[in-house]
Amino acid sequence: MSRVPGWLGRLGAGLTEMGERLDERRAEVEKEHAEPVPAPAPTVDATPVHDHVTVVPARPDPAQAVPWGVRVAAEAGWRVLVLAGTVWVLMRVISAVQLVVLAFVGALLITALLQPTVARLRRYGLPRGPATALTAILGFVIMGLIGWFVTWQVMENIDNLSNQVQDGIDELRKWLLNSPFHVTDKQINQIAKNLREAIGANTDQITSAGLEGVTVVVEALTGILLTIFSTLFLLYDGRRIWEWTLKLVPAAARPGVAGAGPRAWRTLTAYVRGTVIVALIDAIFIGLGIYFLDVPMAVPLAVFIFLFAFIPLVGAVVSGALAVVVALVTQGVFTAVMVLVVVLAVQQIEGHVLQPFILGRAVRVHPLAVVLSVAAGGMIAGIGGAVVAVPLVAVTNTVVGYLRAYSHEQALRHSPRPRGSTPSSDVVARQADTRTEQQPEPRSPQG
Repeated sequence: MSRVPGWLGRLGAGLTEMGERLDERRAEVEKEHAEPVPAPAPTVDATPVHDHVTVVPARPDPAQAVPWGVRVAAEAGWRVLVLAGTVWVLMRVISAVQLVVLAFVGALLITALLQPTVARLRRYGLPRGPATALTAILGFVIMGLIGWFVTWQVMENIDNLSNQVQDGIDELRKWLLNSPFHVTDKQINQIAKNLREAIGANTDQITSAGLEGVTVVVEALTGILLTIFSTLFLLYDGRRIWEWTLKLVPAAARPGVAGAGPRAWRTLTAYVRGTVIVALIDAIFIGLGIYFLDVPMAVPLAVFIFLFAFIPLVGAVVSGALAVVVALVTQGVFTAVMVLVVVLAVQQIEGHVLQPFILGRAVRVHPLAVVLSVAAGGMIAGIGGAVVAVPLVAVTNTVVGYLRAYSHEQALRHSPRPRGSTPSSDVVARQADTRTEQQPEPRSPQG
């Protein structure tokens, strides 16, 4: 009986101690959860607070909303439109003063041909004025004699040529009747009748064309006078004209233009000299061929071949076709075929041997560029535009290539040099970019 109360006392004491520990633990947990959380600083808002507020998301920048490719296309598009408008206005201005422009361009071509003679005479000690006068007089006299000789030959042989043409037409008619084409006499007469009717129906147009021909002759004489005066001044005072032109260029672009001018002039000079040499070789060999084939007016035809050679591609075809037609109506089909063989052989030698060797790399232009430039020049300004189209493209190609190399050289010069590079390596890099320009640079295009 005495042990039971002691055991119950120890059990009650343990339970009491366990309850106190649970109370302490509960108090600690409540204290941790009862710690105050720092509230954010109150903001002062002048707008009244409403129960329902609609939040509008911020709109992006319109430029950023447009895709990058569309923005690039738009930037390029308006610049292309500005360039196209500028070119259109320039073409309109050139069309309005077409005669003056063609006369000046012709003067540049003649000056490029005659200026080396002036420079050679001045090296011999002749003053600039007499050297210019002597060269100009000699050049224009030679051109005038060539024109007079061609006219004289045509007038001397016109009667004989008309008789030969009539005989050739009769022989051609006989050949067509006996040819495997089965052409009948009735068909030939019908063709001749149609030609006569066409000529009779277009008498008014032919008369108006004749009247327009008088206007063309007057304009041609005016253009010749402008060309002569422009050539004289370019030969005499070309250096100062070039220096004055440089003053019109902005100062930032003036060094590049000053370097591009002499190279463009050398390209133009090389083109004119090479074209004259190639045209002379064509005229000599084709003229000898048609002379030994007994084709009448061989010398005038050779002169026409020389003149038409200044129109790339088209001129060779027209002059060769003229020689073949004259041979056909005067000497028959066999002679015409032989003339065609001679013309094709000489033109093949010209295209594959003479032009690459004589003209060289300085004025090399892709055949597609030649065709397109001649076509565009002919559409804009007729024969004169076709003549000046190719040298204009060659000069533009030279100028653009030099300006690209010049801008690259300036970028290398002003860019920070990477670590480990030396000035000599930069010089070698710039020389590699401009290795095609080895000659010393003159002060002006004619220097």
